[in-house]
Amino acid sequence: MRRTDPEGHGPVRYGPPLPGQGLPVPPGLAAAAVGAHTEPTGGGTRLLDAACAYWARRGLPADRHRTAAAPGAPALLLALTAALGGDVLLPRPRATWWAPTARLLGTSVFHVGTSAECGGVPDPYALLETVRRVRAEGGDPRLLVLSVADDPTATVAPPEVVHETVEAAAGEGLHVISDETWRDTLHDPHDTVLLSPAEMLPDRVTVISDLAGPFLPPGWPAAIARFPDSDLGTRLRDRVLDVLTALGARIATPVAEAAAYALDEPDEITLRLTASVRLHARVAAAAHHAVVTGGALARPPQAGRHLYADLGPLRPALTEYGIGDAQELEDFLTARLGMPAPGGHRFGDDLGALRVRLATGSLLGATDQERMASLTSPEPLELPHVERALTLLGSVFDDLRDDARRWESPR
Repeated sequence: MRRTDPEGHGPVRYGPPLPGQGLPVPPGLAAAAVGAHTEPTGGGTRLLDAACAYWARRGLPADRHRTAAAPGAPALLLALTAALGGDVLLPRPRATWWAPTARLLGTSVFHVGTSAECGGVPDPYALLETVRRVRAEGGDPRLLVLSVADDPTATVAPPEVVHETVEAAAGEGLHVISDETWRDTLHDPHDTVLLSPAEMLPDRVTVISDLAGPFLPPGWPAAIARFPDSDLGTRLRDRVLDVLTALGARIATPVAEAAAYALDEPDEITLRLTASVRLHARVAAAAHHAVVTGGALARPPQAGRHLYADLGPLRPALTEYGIGDAQELEDFLTARLGMPAPGGHRFGDDLGALRVRLATGSLLGATDQERMASLTSPEPLELPHVERALTLLGSVFDDLRDDARRWESPR
């Protein structure tokens, strides 16, 4: 079993926060962020109680002693990985920040392919085979990280896929970490069923959610964790708090207050989140149409703020431009589109696969005024700055499609 190598192609986190994710802060959220102290390790009472109530409203009851908070999801995942030990299994592709935490600890990381219908959750049969092969080579797989509402693919795993994968993980004695950062951003919540692994296997699933993005501005790091209601969960939380203490990983009081305010879900927050989800869903659907019409492959986006595109069918045209891998494709599209287009190798995909992640936030405008106009407009796709961005996206892919057809034709 080949262990994954470090990316080695630029920073793991691709550049600064993307445009469109930095909408002006709601007044109530800004007012909540006051003070200059730090919370106790693992979060203060106010934040933990708000987190418990947030999960209870989603059918995941919790109490303060099974909850923790940290200054960002990477800190939580680092502490969890250190507490559990052993090798880590991740879906391919996966969020950029999952693998570096394990590598920082010197832990081996193994990627597992996903099914054709969704990303974020490993194919159960591929998972079993990977565990078998790792153990046969002397490895010690203990931890599976997955995401039902996935970044980067923007898909939502069907309940039956989640069930089969979590059952397979449980059968192999793996602990599951469910990253549910984007669970509240379903593009069509009435027709999309999201099942948390913690609903299926409450004794072996820890849930984490990064609040910076869906609820808080990107520069306000805060994340929460919900541990199993079991002796294992109690020991795991205690060990995670030990690691966070050793790291000095405490949330600043202003951010903790803002996070608690957001998790209380007052009207100001829910209305803003609903409007944001609706906006990103419409732009993602338009971007998906442009990409697929241009000859690339992409699953229809169902959640979050991204689109994961496979330009393999356009390889003949890209070859003529001297593009043979994801890094070269990233450079090419970033220059052509004038927006970040990180290659799939940053998400654990093979370097040779011509895949990129596109962010809908980059299509919403270049200034705060344009982004706010996109958020508040009843027809955002008709705004000049959004229309220009989508037109450019479509023309770049249309040109590649036409070039691919021409260079594939007999000469």
